[in-house]
Amino acid sequence: MEHSSPVRVRFAPSPTGYLHIGGLRTALYNHLFARRLNGAFILRIEDTDRSRYVKGAVENLIESLRWIGLSFDEGPEIGGEYGPYTQSERLKLYREHADILLNNGHAYRCFCTPEILGTMRSIQTETKTKSRYDGRCKLLSETDIRERLEHSVPFTVRMSIPRAVEVHFEDIVRGSMTVSSDDIDDQVLLKSDGYPTYHLANVVDDHFMRISHVIRGEEWLPSTSKHVLLYSFFGWNPPQFAHLPLLLNPDRSKLSKRQGDVAVEDYRSKGYLPQALANYVALLGWNTTDDKELYSVAELCETFSLERVGKAGAIFDQEKLRWFNAQYLKRETLDGLIDLCAPFLQSAYGDLPDRKILRRIVTAVTKYLVLPGDAVEHALIFFENETAFENDAARATLDNEQAKIVLGAFLENATKVIPWEEEQIKTFIKTIQAQTGVKGKELFMPIRVALTGRNHGPDIPLISEIFGRDKCMSRIERVLRQTVK
Repeated sequence: MEHSSPVRVRFAPSPTGYLHIGGLRTALYNHLFARRLNGAFILRIEDTDRSRYVKGAVENLIESLRWIGLSFDEGPEIGGEYGPYTQSERLKLYREHADILLNNGHAYRCFCTPEILGTMRSIQTETKTKSRYDGRCKLLSETDIRERLEHSVPFTVRMSIPRAVEVHFEDIVRGSMTVSSDDIDDQVLLKSDGYPTYHLANVVDDHFMRISHVIRGEEWLPSTSKHVLLYSFFGWNPPQFAHLPLLLNPDRSKLSKRQGDVAVEDYRSKGYLPQALANYVALLGWNTTDDKELYSVAELCETFSLERVGKAGAIFDQEKLRWFNAQYLKRETLDGLIDLCAPFLQSAYGDLPDRKILRRIVTAVTKYLVLPGDAVEHALIFFENETAFENDAARATLDNEQAKIVLGAFLENATKVIPWEEEQIKTFIKTIQAQTGVKGKELFMPIRVALTGRNHGPDIPLISEIFGRDKCMSRIERVLRQTVK
């Protein structure tokens, strides 16, 4: 795609709570598009719906985006040529442009109360007619309007939609779109409290911030014809549009909290890696040119294009996300894994051993990790005070004469192993095999179960090193006394 003018895109969330996974994808696609074309990526906070404003939401949004690895060129905290970047600080601009529309006949004052509008909707529901404003205030005379204004009757400002006009616009994802103006409602642009609605603020800001491309979710597609009309009312050229497909649950319903986590902070708290989340979310609706699945954000910036974004809804598959996270965990250094797992281990078990022992514990459980928190389950054996058999099958492993021979040989030779470390313990177990003639499962299983109470787990030499010689001998002595006949 060639661009004669500078590429400028924006992510414009409302501070109404957490950053939704869908919002993350919108931000990510805007970021990738801007970086690919050496453009500017702008953060704009759309906080004009004061009834839904959540304190601290802006800070949480910015922190979540920074955590995922997205950087902005302009925005609330860093400024820029076209600020301010928070809509509640731009109210004068919106009111001025509402007045422009009033003066040129493209908008009108609506004095209808919420009760009148409620009755109107009820009648339309009962008569099964399309729900829309009936335009009654458009018919008020100048005298009627002046009288209401003199008595300070509250009013909103509505678009005056022309009838029997076809509204055309091109969408990079969906192609050529045409909407009849007869299907467009006289949208409220300015509320009675003086705050703009999304539609007015969005168009005014995108124009004055020189936005070249509006990349947003499919849910805004029905509003785009209203925005195109507003651009024409002001005599402005609209930006290019790209509406991203919906994110869906596996049952193809719209992604919602009812069926699982949808907030970025939820995934962060569970230990998902930012690079795994960014990688997976980037592939929700965007098709690569090959079978490659693992991309860094830098690699995505080099390859992303809006032309390869599909129209169909994309399934958000938790299991696939877990797979991505496991792949990125495998790429972590041991020290990186320790730092990721330690908070979960500490939360579960309290004080942790020194870094040297912790390194061995994390090494022992690494192959089982999909999330860092999985270390808690697999490291339990290192924090238990006593051996607890996980089931009857484990107990039965020790209930034979061969097991007694193996464990006896362990005790007999353990004191000779110097130092008590993984490599020396491997040699020690080979010595037991040679001495007893027992090998394979019959050799390893009794030792594993005697030490951990479990049929499966990390390698025995590593477990033994972490436990230490005395703990290993104590557990085997106890098992020989209590379990093996």
